[in-house]
Amino acid sequence: MTHHPERCDDDQCDHEHHTHDHDPRDELVTVRDLLRYAVSQFNRAKLVFGHGTEDAFDEAVYLILHTLHLPLDRLDPFLDACIPSDERAEVLAVIDERVQSRKPAAYITGEAWLGPYRFSVDERVIVPRSYFGELLQDGFAPWIQDPEEVEAALDLCTGSGCLAIVMAHVFPNAKIDAVDLSDGALAVAHTNVADYGLEDRVELIRSDVFEALGDRSYDLIISNPPYVTQEAMDALPPEYRHEPEMALGAGEDGLDVVRTILAQAHAHLNPGGVLAVEVGHNRHLVEAAWPDLPLTWLNTAGADEGVFLIHREDLPH
Repeated sequence: MTHHPERCDDDQCDHEHHTHDHDPRDELVTVRDLLRYAVSQFNRAKLVFGHGTEDAFDEAVYLILHTLHLPLDRLDPFLDACIPSDERAEVLAVIDERVQSRKPAAYITGEAWLGPYRFSVDERVIVPRSYFGELLQDGFAPWIQDPEEVEAALDLCTGSGCLAIVMAHVFPNAKIDAVDLSDGALAVAHTNVADYGLEDRVELIRSDVFEALGDRSYDLIISNPPYVTQEAMDALPPEYRHEPEMALGAGEDGLDVVRTILAQAHAHLNPGGVLAVEVGHNRHLVEAAWPDLPLTWLNTAGADEGVFLIHREDLPH
């Protein structure tokens, strides 16, 4: 009797093939496929955005183009490009990391953008997203009439150094001081200042607000300080909990650092100087705390009245 080697039937073979060899994600062939998959995964996981992108689509586009080393502002030419398996594995790993870790995309890629400016970031600093990025685009007009006449400017709570670097570009003749209390943040800022070759114009200083600044004074002081209320801190989604808590929370009403700034800014502003402070959605809290201060509230595309401005002559002293 002839014995034939055992062989499985076709159904069993198909089953074993799919079980052991076939990853359904191998069917994702093009950038368009990967983009669709990423958006679905992000929405399914109920991810939260707001660290440079506003929704699942924009975040997926950024992560995919960055991972594939493609221009971040040109998606269309590459939508139907076929992705080889090694690159596909890289993209899928990044998508998985975003879903599983709930880290903001900037911490995964190690970079963040403020307008045309790129910055290195990690979890020692909050992800750059200040309204000042837009306000500085036109030289902070009309509050600064001639950007070339600004000789000294201060960025309080500088974090990654992003706003100090933008100011150095906007005010070409100014020396910029950039202050932070966090050694980790200042280390990141040093990297960014060096990347832009601005070591001779941007000075990084470890200080609790004005404490270490002596009698230095400025034509313009801007600050994006911690301003999140305790109630809002308690409700933060996981993405925001990857950021340093000291860069976000500022006491029960979120105004602990703002109080110090307003109390001490007069002594550090030159005659005619201007102070501008970002406080997000806390206008009502600021106006309740300082009902008599003549604050001007500035509008941006990102938020109406998220930044207040006051002249030196109107500050308490």
